[in-house]
Amino acid sequence: MHFKEIQSKVMKHAKAYEKKYKVKIDEEFAMIKIVEEVGEFAQAVLIHKHKSRPEKFVPKKESLEHIAEELSDVVGMALVNADLLGIDLEKALKKKWID
Repeated sequence: MHFKEIQSKVMKHAKAYEKKYKVKIDEEFAMIKIVEEVGEFAQAVLIHKHKSRPEKFVPKKESLEHIAEELSDVVGMALVNADLLGIDLEKALKKKWID
């Protein structure tokens, strides 16, 4: 699957979320949501590294799966933000990280 196809599918999912939960996914929502997702990712890493309350500890495999889920939320919201702002994120990634 190509980058633009992934972004298109993420946006389709975002539109379904918008309709299901009656939440307008605009630039403000997307910006706040990515911050929320980064926080959830950080929390998952803290739990995985046993740097949180012991009652939150789970087996390593489970904690890694949770980290992957939260990181995918961060990436997904990055794609949503890019789309809403009219940014070609693939081009920006290539320019910043690859070229």
